Amino acid sequence: MNIATKLFPFLKWFHDYSGGKFKIDLLAGITVALVLIPQSMAYAQLAGLPAYYGLYAAFLPPMVAALFGSSKQLATGPVAVVSLMSAAALEPLATAGSTEFIAYSIALALTVGLFQLSLGILRLGLVVNFLSHPVVNGFTNAAAIIIATSQLPKLFGVSVDKATHHYETIIRVFQAALDYTHIPTLIFGISAIVIMAVLKKINPRIPNVLVAVGLATIISYFSGFNSDTHLSINRINNTEIQENIKTFNNLIEEITLVGDKRSTIGIKVDEEQERQTTDFETIALIKLKTDVAIMNTLIAELKKRSATIRYDLRHAKFVGIKEASGLRLYLQDQVPAGLNSDGKTWRLNVGRSQLNPDELKFMSGGAVIGKVPAGIPSLSTPDVSIKTFTKLLPTAIIISLLGFMEAIAIAKAMAAQTGQKLDPNQELIGQGLANIVGSFGSSYAVSGSFSRSAVNLGAGAVSGISSVITSVVVLITLIFFTPLLYHLPQAVLAAVIMMAVVGLLNVKGFIHSWKAQWYDGLISIISFIVTLYFAPHLDKGIMVGVALSMTVFLYKSMRPVVARLSLNKERVLANADYYRLRGCKHISVVRFDGALFFANASYLDEQVEKFRMEQPELRYILLDARGINDMDASGEEALDMLYKRVRSANLGFAICGLKGQVVDVMVRTGLYDKIGSEYIHADSKSAVSAITKIIHQLPDLPSDGCDDCPLTQYLPNAD
Repeated sequence: MNIATKLFPFLKWFHDYSGGKFKIDLLAGITVALVLIPQSMAYAQLAGLPAYYGLYAAFLPPMVAALFGSSKQLATGPVAVVSLMSAAALEPLATAGSTEFIAYSIALALTVGLFQLSLGILRLGLVVNFLSHPVVNGFTNAAAIIIATSQLPKLFGVSVDKATHHYETIIRVFQAALDYTHIPTLIFGISAIVIMAVLKKINPRIPNVLVAVGLATIISYFSGFNSDTHLSINRINNTEIQENIKTFNNLIEEITLVGDKRSTIGIKVDEEQERQTTDFETIALIKLKTDVAIMNTLIAELKKRSATIRYDLRHAKFVGIKEASGLRLYLQDQVPAGLNSDGKTWRLNVGRSQLNPDELKFMSGGAVIGKVPAGIPSLSTPDVSIKTFTKLLPTAIIISLLGFMEAIAIAKAMAAQTGQKLDPNQELIGQGLANIVGSFGSSYAVSGSFSRSAVNLGAGAVSGISSVITSVVVLITLIFFTPLLYHLPQAVLAAVIMMAVVGLLNVKGFIHSWKAQWYDGLISIISFIVTLYFAPHLDKGIMVGVALSMTVFLYKSMRPVVARLSLNKERVLANADYYRLRGCKHISVVRFDGALFFANASYLDEQVEKFRMEQPELRYILLDARGINDMDASGEEALDMLYKRVRSANLGFAICGLKGQVVDVMVRTGLYDKIGSEYIHADSKSAVSAITKIIHQLPDLPSDGCDDCPLTQYLPNAD
């Protein structure tokens, strides 16, 4: 049974399970699903995917994570930070929303899953410790701001091209909003935020997200919020606009052709590099790389020209004139006198792909979800080559660690309330399998959700069956209810994301880190600033934070605390400098706190030499080794040299409080016998007692110099 429950942790659920508990789980599962369905669609768009891919990510992963994880209440599925990181990582590889982008997103989910599963099987869950709390705090605060501001285009009803940095994109958004804001869209978004905030304050158990989404969808349907029409290019009464559309299409076609040519040459570059046998590049390889560089420059120039035209087309505002042959569009300032407009402002929907001259999409209303394919996604193996896997692995590692850290933090918080036993490595296995199985069902990368887990716990869920119920409800929605989602305003999904990420903001985390250690607070602030500045390249914030944390760790390891000890009022040897205690002139008790290894081996000798210089009457050195929990060859060599140097200066030397693993090293190298067992004491008390009897009886010491020894009685510093 133990082996079975290890392989299939969900078997533990059924111990003492009853119909009453199932009713609780059923209600909890449905409640979470009502929050998950609208959230998942919003997060999918944050990940650069069509909204319905959020439903795919909400179908299999919650169930699989619950079945093979260790937490009974952790709700897995699309989350804001992972969605944003997925989009940011894949944006350089393909256009958001394109077929290639979707394929990369699914491949990334598989890569994340394989990495998490490997860590779980190998029991390496501790690797998440590389992401320190200050780094994660700085990153998540920056990510919350980035996620919230990334929804502003949908809130204002505008479209802009993304810039190199996120803050530049937001400047473009505000410029576009000042030029034209679709007021009904803004009203929908703000109203949804107000509804969710008010309902949450009234009663957190009310499904505020579902209420806001439901009301908005109904109002959108009956008010005709979405008002799109498709017209031929000939229905635009402006030759300049028509020419711009044709030029834009030509540029997009040229970008595609040059891009395909670049890909072909890129394959030849790889083949030539594999054939290369010399240390220097061949002429053929140099020529191929030059061709790739030329095409990169050409594509950049073409994209720049297309972006300029796209900007002009997006900012063109038209007035509709009804004719017998249909609607004809004029620029707002070019309507002939005497013609009556339809009273609407029409805008051309321009993306990064070619426009169909016969079916140009014009909008006078707000953007909605649109058609959601009915039915469950077909199960298929993700298209992942070795090259794709290698390309995605660095991003997958960061997403895996960050996603798991978020999930395990949530699970631990709930376990503290419920008293359940949590296994981080089993949770890694559950999260890994959720991403792997999910990728076969067209899911993108997922993780544990704080908000939905809180809903699950608040609803009283007693087992992972609640998550299974959640998956079933999503399945029913995919099969029967997708048509109801058509008129859901995009601005409302933006509001859902904004409200969800408010919980990620934690200003107190910076203050807490600074109070603990100023350098932790500084690392948190730097991680925050770097993440914000380099967004959408979010990995840079984490990398800088981890590098700073490791630098501090190495510095502290290289310079551990080496303290002189004296007796305090509790009659315990303590740091004389910190507690302002008087030290003995003739005996120096030195404590080394930390592993004695290659990075700090010489530091111990430096500090002991410093103490010797400060104490000219010094006769004996006692090394308190209670803080030395490990020692390598360099540490052993340093200890040997210290022993020799002290003895050669005609000073006494002894050690106390050695730990077993350190004694083993000393015995194997012969250092233990060299020092002598009579100079190695079990504890500081017996060592001080033995040394003071020897030293204080020396004939050359002043008669009044040792009557009151600070090592045997408490003597506060005269200062």
